[in-house]
Amino acid sequence: MKKIISLSLVMVMILVTLAGCGGQKAGDSQVKVIDIQLTQEEYAFGVDKNQPELLDEVNKFIAKIQEDGTFTSILDKYFGDGTPEPVTSGTLDPSKDQLVVATNAAFEPFEYMAGDKYYGIDMEIAKLLADYLGKELVISNMEFDSVCLSIGQSKADIAMSGLTIKEDRKEYVNFTNKYYDAAQKLIVKASETTFDNCKTAADVEAILSKYDKNTKIGVQNGTTGQFYVQGDEDWGFAGYNVECVGYKAGSLAVQDMLNGNIEFVIIDEAPAESIAKAINALN
Repeated sequence: MKKIISLSLVMVMILVTLAGCGGQKAGDSQVKVIDIQLTQEEYAFGVDKNQPELLDEVNKFIAKIQEDGTFTSILDKYFGDGTPEPVTSGTLDPSKDQLVVATNAAFEPFEYMAGDKYYGIDMEIAKLLADYLGKELVISNMEFDSVCLSIGQSKADIAMSGLTIKEDRKEYVNFTNKYYDAAQKLIVKASETTFDNCKTAADVEAILSKYDKNTKIGVQNGTTGQFYVQGDEDWGFAGYNVECVGYKAGSLAVQDMLNGNIEFVIIDEAPAESIAKAINALN
């Protein structure tokens, strides 16, 4: 996968490498993603409820880029042989005709930063959407937990942040049509063999169900991974009798796992693969 690694992720990987110098056993400086989808979910964008006309335009735009091959070309930049393109944010100015996008740029390959530039599938779509609407793009980077809330408070026009369609989020946003199918996956240390014989999600879940509060599983705050581990009635997730540890970014959770502070990490599939590749390339 040809990618540009975000500076924040690189720093996390450096910290992992330094921490690993303290006597980790072989295999504990690398990770692996258990190649089994634990959930089935859909990503969409979340639009300000006070802007129904924007919702209509975004849905038309999604259909357009899916039909003309633009969306496939963007995916190729992050999952294939293409080259990611930087996206620049304008400065918020109420006197200008702007599209204000709320995101959490710690979710590679959907949104992340390298220097002062934004990269990622959602960010490239955001740039094209702003051009389509004839507006200047302004990206508002924030904690993931604040993304939908900012739309509900009309502080931004649209949430573009690897956002899973979820009933409770509809209190704050109107979801567009889905644009991407996603799933949660489990990350473990490369030396971990507990899940090696698993073939299905049920196999993984049967093992996770045996753990108790002495086992810690890392997640990114506010994401489906957190709901999956803790349990969520809307999703039909029963949850597990473990300690769920939340982090601002999935990469920080993986760092803590390598440092020996938690046992496993459950995050979205695409970020899981990106983080694992980055870590294993460094070690």
